[in-house]
Amino acid sequence: MKLRKRKPTQYGSAQEKRSRRRAVWTPRLAQALLSAVADVRLHSLVKQLENQEVARWVLCSWFTWYCCTRTLTNTMETALTALALSYYPLEGSRPTNSVKYSLLVALACVVRPTALIPWMPLLCAHFYRERRKLHLIVHHFLPVGFITFSLSLIIDRIFFGQWTLVQFNFLRFNVLQNLGTFYGSHPWHWYFSQGFPVVLGTHLPFFIHGCFLAPRRLHILLLAVLWTLLVYSMLGHKEFRFIYPVLPFCMVFCGYSLAHLKAWRKAALSFLLLSNVPLALYTGLAHQRGTLDVMNHIQRVCPRGPEPASASVFIMMPCHSTPYYSHVHCPLSMRFLQCPPDLTGKTQYLDEADMFYLNPSSWLQQEFHSNGSLPTHLVTFNALEKKEGDPCLPHLRELREDSYDLPHSLARAANWKSHTCLRAKVNRQSQHGRGLNCQDFCRDVGITERL
Repeated sequence: MKLRKRKPTQYGSAQEKRSRRRAVWTPRLAQALLSAVADVRLHSLVKQLENQEVARWVLCSWFTWYCCTRTLTNTMETALTALALSYYPLEGSRPTNSVKYSLLVALACVVRPTALIPWMPLLCAHFYRERRKLHLIVHHFLPVGFITFSLSLIIDRIFFGQWTLVQFNFLRFNVLQNLGTFYGSHPWHWYFSQGFPVVLGTHLPFFIHGCFLAPRRLHILLLAVLWTLLVYSMLGHKEFRFIYPVLPFCMVFCGYSLAHLKAWRKAALSFLLLSNVPLALYTGLAHQRGTLDVMNHIQRVCPRGPEPASASVFIMMPCHSTPYYSHVHCPLSMRFLQCPPDLTGKTQYLDEADMFYLNPSSWLQQEFHSNGSLPTHLVTFNALEKKEGDPCLPHLRELREDSYDLPHSLARAANWKSHTCLRAKVNRQSQHGRGLNCQDFCRDVGITERL
C-alpha cells in the first residue's frame, strides 16, 4: 500500500478562497433557511387557526429581515420558538404530539437558556389544560428534558475537556452575579419605552389594535409577550435582540388588525411598506457593514503557501467589533482590544479597550515600545483618527493619502457613530534600531501593499 503525502494547504489559491467563502456563507444560508421554514410554519399555524386573510400579514417585519440571516443565538432561538409554536396545542389547532414542541423548546434552551422565559406561560397553560397531567410530565416533558440535557452535557464535556454545566454558568453570570451590566445597562422601563417599540417599529399600533381583536384563546401569547418583557426588565443589561423571540407572537396580533381594516387596509399597507422596506434594506445592506467588509481585505493578507504568515493584524477596536477568525480561516496572527468582564470584584476595573480609549497615545507608546512588536496592518475606526488633542493621531492623518479607506457608504461599523477604515502599515525604519515613541510609531510606518 502506498502512502501519499498530503499536499500542503495553499491559503492563497483559488480553491482555498472558495473554501473560505463557503465557510463564511454556509452558516448564513443555513440560518436563513431555518428562519424561512419557521416563517412558513407560523403562516400555516395562523391560517389553520383563522384564515388566509389573517395569515398573509404575519411575515412582514423589518426586524425579522434584519436578524433572520444573522448567526446569533437569538436568531436560532427565535426560529426554534416559532417552529415549536406551530406544534403547540393552542385552542382551535389540530391536536399534535407534545413531544415535538417540547423537543424544539428544549433545543432552544440548549442554544440559549433564556428561551425558556417566553415558554413558561405556555407550558403552564398546557399543563393546566391537560387532563392526564402525570402522563404529560412523565412520558413527554421528563424524557425530552433528560435527553437534550444529557446531550448538551456530553457535547460540553467533549469541547471543554471537563464536565461543565453551561446553563448554570449562564444563569450565574447574567442573573446571580449580574455581570452583563459590564457591557452596558439601561433603566428598568427600557424595553417598554424603547426596546419593544423599536423592534415592532411601525407595526406597534397594529399590534395594540390586534390585541383587542384577537380571540380569547390567543391571549396566552399576549401573556407570554408581557411576561418576557417583565422578566428581561429586571436585568440591567438590555438589548433589542433579547426580545426578538417574542416578535412572531406579536405579528400574529398584527395580522388580526390588518385583516379587520377593510376600508383603511390599502392606506395601512402603504404605510407599512414605505416605513419597513427602506429600513429593512438599509439595515440589511448598509448598516454596520464596515466591520464585515474589512474582513475581505484582511483575507488577502493570508499566506499564499504553507509557510507561516509574515503579516500580523491589530484590530484597534473593542472585542466583538469584527467577525474575527470566523471570516478569515487562515493561520494569520491577529489580535484586538480585550474587554473581558471583571471576575475579581475590583472597584475601579478597566479593561484593555477602556484603557486604550482613555489615552490612545500613551497606550500605543507602552504597547509598541520596540520596533519588533509593530503589527504590519491596523484596523481602526476613523473617528479615532480625527480625535482632537491627541499628539499621535495627527501623524495617522498624514498617512491618509497612502492608506486604504473603505467607501463611506459601505463602511458602517458596529459602533455608534463611525465607520471602519483599514490601515495597511509596516515600519520602514525598523532596521535603524532606535527608540520608538508614539510619534515615531505613527511616522515611521508606511504602506506595504494596497489590500
